[in-house]
Amino acid sequence: MEYIIREAHKEDMGSVRELIQELANFEKEPKAVEVTVDDLIRDGFGPQPAFHCFVAEVKSKIVGMALVYQRYSTWKGKTVHLEDLIVSEQMRGTGLGSALFSEVIKYGYQKGVKRIEWAVLDWNEPAIRFYEKNGANVMRDWDTVQMNEQAIKNFIEQN
Repeated sequence: MEYIIREAHKEDMGSVRELIQELANFEKEPKAVEVTVDDLIRDGFGPQPAFHCFVAEVKSKIVGMALVYQRYSTWKGKTVHLEDLIVSEQMRGTGLGSALFSEVIKYGYQKGVKRIEWAVLDWNEPAIRFYEKNGANVMRDWDTVQMNEQAIKNFIEQN
């Protein structure tokens, strides 16, 4: 199978948004996605892009994506966070996920980061095996902590 891994363009964001929704469905959160195509264009392609995105293309159709952004660790310094790596269901098992993953690792290396980090659901054993096989340390003793928009508003109102 022939494919292209490349940097995403503004006009790819409709396809990227569709992949984001597909991932949300897979992760049993179909109504959780609020980001719009316009948000992705504004936030990823403005004067200070909030993220960098790679896409996988087969026969001129986007069938995968990886979205990353820079972070800073007080322990390590510059890091990259892999927010999502998504391959459409019909293209899983073709090597596209590995190709996107490789592109993310190369990107982090070129940026000179000390760490690349991401989250994985504890029930997604195929992904966990893939990451471990490729040298990642799945830190099962850490929990992800988040405050949603309503929790942020509540906190502000109470403090």
